[in-house]
Amino acid sequence: MKNSNASKEDRIVKIGVFYDGNYFLHVSNYYYYFHPKRSRLSISGLHEFIKNHAAAMMGTESNLCKIVDAHYFRGRLNAQEASQRGNQLYYDRMFDDILMLERVTTHYFPLRVFNSRREEKGVEIMLSMEALELCFFKEFDVVVLIASDGDYVPLVRKLNSLGTRVLLMSWDFEFTDDESNLRVTKTSNELLKDVNYHAAMHDVMEGSSPSIGDINTLFVASIPSSKLSNPDRQVNTAPRDPNAEYLQSTIHSLKAGYGFIRHAPNNVFFHHSNLLDADFNELEEGLDVEFRLGKNDQGGDIALEVRPLF
Repeated sequence: MKNSNASKEDRIVKIGVFYDGNYFLHVSNYYYYFHPKRSRLSISGLHEFIKNHAAAMMGTESNLCKIVDAHYFRGRLNAQEASQRGNQLYYDRMFDDILMLERVTTHYFPLRVFNSRREEKGVEIMLSMEALELCFFKEFDVVVLIASDGDYVPLVRKLNSLGTRVLLMSWDFEFTDDESNLRVTKTSNELLKDVNYHAAMHDVMEGSSPSIGDINTLFVASIPSSKLSNPDRQVNTAPRDPNAEYLQSTIHSLKAGYGFIRHAPNNVFFHHSNLLDADFNELEEGLDVEFRLGKNDQGGDIALEVRPLF
């Protein structure tokens, strides 16, 4: 049972955070690739926001609100398949390091093939079971659900029966993807009806809703322009090989630490480690670059010695 002897003013508010990882990645990709902010969501920034928001909900101080458990659920490729997709394995591991640093426990499940497509199945069930079990034994005061799917309604109703407050953090938005398809993300109305509190994060991050603290902390910090213009910044340099053939084209797209250069018949991949005479954060889509072609371990074309033509 929860400690009823501690006063409302000094009792620790125990928070459990549960991420639907595929949904979180989808939202983070939207802000990185399609939103003018061009930045990913910050796990540490979200956790700080959660503590401040919970304090306002519970009428207490933010220093009394503690995230005692955080869990991230997602289906993903196995190591062999990820290693065959450019630097996917590296970026999976890099994100694991971020989650580990923020003390987020990961729960990964193998992607299954359904109708010739790889899909994640059962993540909602596993997240719900874990959240309910942990809530029962650890007696969370607040469960934070980072999701939007109506499949979580049964979990929310069970948590309500335990007397646990549920804060839903979700984003509603739409955009046109690279294939000119309209993509719409909207939170389930049924889910909204059953949760106790809802943080409409799309409004919070646009500044059109009262927010707690600096909303910029919700994004991964970018490198200040003053640092980018500093001639002492560390960049890779190397002389041009007089015997090599260099090509010129433009950057087609930029991702998290890598990008693609326009080159027929297919756009060619380049990794930030193959960028010379510039910082990756200085690059923009459409920027003229020169490069030479190389091969990856699977024999595919990649761009080496990529130099921006500022």
